[in-house]
Amino acid sequence: MTLTATEIDALEWEKQHGLLPAIVQHATNGTVLMLAYMNREALHATLERGRAVFYSRSRRQLWEKGETSGNSLRVIDIHRDCDGDALLVTALPAGPVCHLGTATCFGDEPACAVAALGFLPELEQIIDARLADPPEGSYTAQLYAKGMRHVAQKVGEEGVEVALAAVGESDERLLSESADLLFHLLVLLRSRGCGMRELATELRARHADSVNSRRTDLRR
Repeated sequence: MTLTATEIDALEWEKQHGLLPAIVQHATNGTVLMLAYMNREALHATLERGRAVFYSRSRRQLWEKGETSGNSLRVIDIHRDCDGDALLVTALPAGPVCHLGTATCFGDEPACAVAALGFLPELEQIIDARLADPPEGSYTAQLYAKGMRHVAQKVGEEGVEVALAAVGESDERLLSESADLLFHLLVLLRSRGCGMRELATELRARHADSVNSRRTDLRR
């Protein structure tokens, strides 16, 4: 975690009567999960336990997320903002975050288009789990077991299916075939030790190059 004990002391605790707002963000897909408050003790407890601990303003005591429901937050990292008076907590939830049973305290629906794309890293994790411990009948595991050449062939076949759907079939069919292509591409990338992060890095680098050279596309 980014914050150290020394850095905790340097935060602007007195500005808000000993409390700092803590925005909790899903460490994988970037979704904003909830807003709570931390005092020094809660922040220290979070760092020690590796699970999110907050301060309840109504009960005036510490509370660990999930201590009664089991829906805890495994903390991945904590960052302070530029003024030192707010915290960003990235975490992995074990179940619904909200006490109402929704995925976030702001409901189940993604608040923005980017959050909706957050399922792709989750899909990568699902693929990794299938490859590490193949469940009986898993298509992903069976596909991977046939080797790189077979996976590559499937990507090519799915690419053709996408092209055919684009020129002669419905939008629903195009989306379905595109989902098949993306899934098989993710398996191929994972087979080579790559993933969406590396792919996004490549696209970002191409964009930077296009801006610098005043090109109008992301091809190389």
